[in-house]
Amino acid sequence: MTDDSTTLLLGGRIHSPSNPDATAMAVKDGTIVWIGQDGPGRALHPDARVEDLDGAFVAPGFVDAHVHATATGLHLAGVDLGGITDAAGLLAAIRAAARPGEVLLAHGWDETTWTTPRLPSRAEIDEAAGGVPVYLSRVDVHSALVSTALVELAPAARDAAGWSAEGPLTRDAHHHVRRAVRAALTGEQRRRAQEAFLRLAAARGIVSVHECAGPDISGEDDLADLLALAAEPGHPEVVGYWGELEAVGTARRLGVRGLAGDLFVDGALGSRTAALHEPYLDEPGSTGARYLDADAIAGHLIACTEAGLQAGFHVIGDAGVAEVVRGFQLAEKTVGQRALAGGRHRLEHLEMIDTDQARALAGWGVTGSMQPQFDALWGGPEGMYAQRLGAERAAGMNPFAMLAAEGVLLAFGSDCPVTPVQPWDSVRAAVHHRTAGSGLSARAAFTAHTRGGHRAAGVNDGLTGSLVPGAPAHYAVWDAADLVVAAPDSRVQRWSTDPRSRVPALPPLDPDAPLPVCLRTVRAGEVLYDAFTAAA
Repeated sequence: MTDDSTTLLLGGRIHSPSNPDATAMAVKDGTIVWIGQDGPGRALHPDARVEDLDGAFVAPGFVDAHVHATATGLHLAGVDLGGITDAAGLLAAIRAAARPGEVLLAHGWDETTWTTPRLPSRAEIDEAAGGVPVYLSRVDVHSALVSTALVELAPAARDAAGWSAEGPLTRDAHHHVRRAVRAALTGEQRRRAQEAFLRLAAARGIVSVHECAGPDISGEDDLADLLALAAEPGHPEVVGYWGELEAVGTARRLGVRGLAGDLFVDGALGSRTAALHEPYLDEPGSTGARYLDADAIAGHLIACTEAGLQAGFHVIGDAGVAEVVRGFQLAEKTVGQRALAGGRHRLEHLEMIDTDQARALAGWGVTGSMQPQFDALWGGPEGMYAQRLGAERAAGMNPFAMLAAEGVLLAFGSDCPVTPVQPWDSVRAAVHHRTAGSGLSARAAFTAHTRGGHRAAGVNDGLTGSLVPGAPAHYAVWDAADLVVAAPDSRVQRWSTDPRSRVPALPPLDPDAPLPVCLRTVRAGEVLYDAFTAAA
């Protein structure tokens, strides 16, 4: 008789620290109960339902520690502006996609990659749109080009900080038009977008995402609907965060993990709104925008610590990071170092940080929720960071190795729709950082995108995010090339296939190596995605 509560996976390559050369894994009632070789597996679990892996690679499921689900889902069905190379191309895309009676959403333009950096005027956008409300978000989602018809739906934008009669809207003006876009969505549109995002996440081997919501991002209804949808069978876990000050009651009502995520201390470098100590190289009169000071940051940390909630902030620029560190220093005087560290607070992006600041944050138990694909897109001597900051400051961006060395827990994500939901791309980007010495080992980068994400959400059982007996069965099955292991000695080759190292192997992550393809994603024993079923 078959034991339907137990599944025995055979003939694979299991990524397990307890048994690095394992080929088999048994799962019972959503928990991993055994890992080892095929023969003993069959003997120990003779009645289990058997799945033949046919050499596939089985690894812990990914966690995306920073997402915007509805926005990403809408952009999946919207217009991708990532391939646009000039203003004429942008206007052509608007003409082709504008539909009377619907708000046109499009995302991903980045003038730093254009052949000519001139942005289209609002009059040009109006002509191309033919009276349709148009919202064109920049790749960093901190500014947008809009049509007059959309401004008419958000008239307060004209009197808000960041208003421009011709160019992109930033700061509060951008928040006003984004709310107008959100209000124009129907409940059915929102649900379709959220379902599309969760399906995509599952198909990329992701078992959990951290939704970084807030009043300037998505709204309470949006977050409540997403959490309810994720609670239905067949979806990745959604860990909710709500970015608002003085909102403990809201956090309790929504059932979120913390008042964290995109609670803005500053903006973004691409939109020149990240808060800097020294002016932008390409806009000498500006040092960006800082939205919270140290007193407000400290007050939020104290309130969340006392309420047993995670606090967190979006912070990118060096002046913003300095303000956050001062806020932690002030909060420590009230609640003490031990309580502050026990809060497991987190910072999103954390792109411009020095060693002393990293050491201080590690002492407070802070997680750095970071996005390796930012460096892949914008790093290097010719990238957006260098254009905005100059080569010297740009070289210090996203210092993963330094943060890890100082003891800051790293949790990796995409910030989608800013970068694609492609976790293996993120792992590779963290390994092959565009500044020498700032990258991580493959093992550390993979851990930051798996176990690190669970820990960032407060799961500290020592098991979740690993394939070991007793851990929840959160895993993905991959079609992957021959596995390689990081060599333990810097004097020998970087990669080794020697199984005696006792380090779990990973697929090769060289820049030209093909990345794994997801065949199945499983959370707590439940199949979220199966490539063969999806293709049928």
